[in-house]
Amino acid sequence: MELYRRAWRHSDATITALPLDAVGQVPWWPTERREVTLHHLLIHMTAETHRHAGHADIVRELIDGAAGMRDGNTNLPSDEGAWWQEYRDRLEHVAREAAGRG
Repeated sequence: MELYRRAWRHSDATITALPLDAVGQVPWWPTERREVTLHHLLIHMTAETHRHAGHADIVRELIDGAAGMRDGNTNLPSDEGAWWQEYRDRLEHVAREAAGRG
């Protein structure tokens, strides 16, 4: 936990001290993408956090069997099979069009 807190403090200090267009490097990224702005890194980290929070939510759902914010509120648009089938079919159609396989 202390390592996380140290990284958090360092991040907060960096964000406070630098403008969004400040350039830095991520040494473990490929050479052609290694140089990035603070803005780019903040967007990247927001997406990473969002992705991993979603993974944690999936694991929680597998453990307790509940979807959504709380029991009785699934945050899902419908629990009707026909709605989900139509939604899935629309997504499949869009994906095939995007892949050029209409």
